[in-house]
Amino acid sequence: MLNFHQLVLRKFLLIFSLLFIALGIVVYYWVKEFQIEQTKNALIDNIKVLSLNLPRCENLDKLAQDIKNDLGLRLTLIDFDGNIIAESHKDKTKMGNHKYRDEVVASNDKEYAYKIRRSNTLKKDFLYVVKRYESFKTPMYIRLSLEIKGIEQDILSLGEEILVLLLLFFIVLFFVTYKISKRIEEEVQKIVNFLTSLTKKDKETYISSNFSLEFHKITSLLTKVSQILVKKEKQKSKFTQKLQISNKQKDDIISAISHEFKNPIAVINGYSQTLMDDKDINPNIRQKFLTKIYKNGIKLSELIDTLRLSSKLDSGQQEMQFKTINIYELVTETVENIQLNYPKRQVIVNGDKDITLKGDSSLFSVVITNLVENAFKYSEDEVIIEFDAQKISVIDTGIGISKKNLENITNKFYRVNENSWNNSLGLGLFIVNNILNLHNFKLEVQSIENEGSTFSVKF
Repeated sequence: MLNFHQLVLRKFLLIFSLLFIALGIVVYYWVKEFQIEQTKNALIDNIKVLSLNLPRCENLDKLAQDIKNDLGLRLTLIDFDGNIIAESHKDKTKMGNHKYRDEVVASNDKEYAYKIRRSNTLKKDFLYVVKRYESFKTPMYIRLSLEIKGIEQDILSLGEEILVLLLLFFIVLFFVTYKISKRIEEEVQKIVNFLTSLTKKDKETYISSNFSLEFHKITSLLTKVSQILVKKEKQKSKFTQKLQISNKQKDDIISAISHEFKNPIAVINGYSQTLMDDKDINPNIRQKFLTKIYKNGIKLSELIDTLRLSSKLDSGQQEMQFKTINIYELVTETVENIQLNYPKRQVIVNGDKDITLKGDSSLFSVVITNLVENAFKYSEDEVIIEFDAQKISVIDTGIGISKKNLENITNKFYRVNENSWNNSLGLGLFIVNNILNLHNFKLEVQSIENEGSTFSVKF
């Protein structure tokens, strides 16, 4: 029979080996996905810069060679008939027609098309990014690519560094576990020796006095210790559950905020950097960049306002100003404000123009805004708003919501992944539900996937 520390070490080595292999596999695929995504973004950024410089370029063949020499990237310029205008890695006159290459065809429907495939020209695997470019004397496709072999080398290098760190961590953990197991074995052995000595001391008395006072005291103390441990364990379990809930909420908040703040900040940083680097940039382009920066700044401000309102509603600190509201006037005014950001979308309002209710007009406008914007985001046809004295409904014919997600969409920071459903920070319907609760109103949702949704506020 093995000693305690030997048993612990054997189990530890088995678990460590399995966990190390599993982590190695997970780390590899995670790093691979991350590296490919980073490479895509880098190629897109290079295409953006290249698009700005193309109008000033007189020799496209030289440009292709410069891209190859300076950035180590493969540049191919293709006209709309599929003919090669410029190529950095091959004689363009010996290359076939590229009109029906997968990435070229896909770029006709997307701003940027991606493809990982083997090059028929160079007999190597490449990651391609293609953009359809029409702002030049010769309309063309801009295709930038990087050999997968180089990406995989970066992946393996980064993966090796991570695995080395994990190995060092497990070595330290192994050493600590070994020391702990040895100490536990020593302490257990002390208890065993003590109990053994008790059983051997006055053995006959022990047998004859099985229910003696001394034995009873020992069992009573052990029982009390056991009860205390159980109680402590329950308290610990409850505390752990609270910590888990708190950590999940924190992770949800960080995930939601970082997701929504990342794009506006990236746009502001990107365009600002371009304006600082290029003092002689075209005035029209400068104005376009400044407009982008301004709009994304407004978006950040709106996100912050949404978070503040959510916090006030969640903590019960939001003040209410009840007054008589004409539903038709409030709805039409709110819709007009929304359509400033959606000029091509149509909203049909049906209802009695004289119906009124008691409520906070500002907060109720937030409710209408969230429901209509959700309908705009996840449908392409017109949105219908119907109301009477009992309820107001916002109806769309969009992607719909699954039954599973219907149960959770009003939860704070809840985001649905399927069907590209996006509830911004995951606060829109949470805010709507809280505002309606303050008014003693109720939100009901009816939805059929791929047919549409109806969000109804019952008074």
